[in-house]
Amino acid sequence: MSNVNLYDTAIIGGGLAGLCLSIQLAKQGFKIILFEKEEYPFHKVCGEYISMESWSFLESLGLPLYKMQLPVIKKLMVTSPGGTALQHDLPLGGFGISRYKIDNDLKEISLGLGVKLLENCKAEEVIFKDDIFYITTTKGNFTAKVCCGSFGKRSNLDVKWKRPFTQSAKGKLNNYIGIKYHIKTDCAPGTIALHNFKNGYCGISKIEDEKYCLCYLTNAANLKESNNSIDEMEKNILSANPYLKNIFANSTKLYAAPLSISQISFQHKTQIENNVLLLGDAAGMITPLCGNGMSMAMHGSKIAAVNISAFLTNAVSRKIMENNYLKTWNKTFAKRLRTGRMVQYFFGKTGVTNLFIKAMKQLPFITTKLIEQTHGKPF
Repeated sequence: MSNVNLYDTAIIGGGLAGLCLSIQLAKQGFKIILFEKEEYPFHKVCGEYISMESWSFLESLGLPLYKMQLPVIKKLMVTSPGGTALQHDLPLGGFGISRYKIDNDLKEISLGLGVKLLENCKAEEVIFKDDIFYITTTKGNFTAKVCCGSFGKRSNLDVKWKRPFTQSAKGKLNNYIGIKYHIKTDCAPGTIALHNFKNGYCGISKIEDEKYCLCYLTNAANLKESNNSIDEMEKNILSANPYLKNIFANSTKLYAAPLSISQISFQHKTQIENNVLLLGDAAGMITPLCGNGMSMAMHGSKIAAVNISAFLTNAVSRKIMENNYLKTWNKTFAKRLRTGRMVQYFFGKTGVTNLFIKAMKQLPFITTKLIEQTHGKPF
């Protein structure tokens, strides 16, 4: 086998985790290939709020956030289906930026560092044999010493590998759909709002260019009840919350049609499958109500980069690399994921949500504690 055709690391999926990992490894001089099934720039179903824990990390990659004049978000607003509102300061705060912009900017940085990026390229199979990964894609076959999967919430590889969350019966944590728009509206620019409705919630926060991201999660039953019509669901179910009714009535949608994704699962996921290191949503998705999946994805890429570098420089064996990655990943994120799944299970139940928000208003330290449990520190 010629070393010319052997990559140090192959990354499947060019979202935040994959792009950030490619940049970190390329900066160390490693030979990196990244497969992305879409073509940049493109929109993704995502809340597009990033907590300040990621600011310094992104700038260290070469992204000049301080020049971008991005909206700073320092307050949280949560409303119940009945319209009870809770407002609370965000201790660390965050900023808004669309995936359309940040992913494309990171892509340009990775290309500048020599990463081989194949767009419109879908990974179809990964085989680990004789300490080498053999990757079959729609644009050819490739080999690598290390393979990472950052392919999002659900992919063809998840199904092929029969990962447990793809085999589970439909239930409380694995049968969600996500809908996203960019809108023009007059919501508070420094606030991220989470508006609850029956069996779901909608997040709204400001991004670049005076736009807002409106992204909501609900279960498949709500859509079915609405004759599989998103417009009808928004009119009859989401708009039962007076805050959402006002937003839908007084906002301009900037997409011809909404982005959507189905079969979203918040169940426990493994962080390594078939010796492939998993990152971002592929490794475990935190509920948007309780945290910041984008920061987790980026932080996870840093954990992976440290361990992959140690392996590629022969400082540790593959087994030690994998064990250290698992140990650090779980120490960093497991508690956040557990808290997120717990709150996800209860929210969306109209009566429970109304009572919970009323209790949180009376006991603000509970809200502070939840925010602390589901957001990290700068890394």
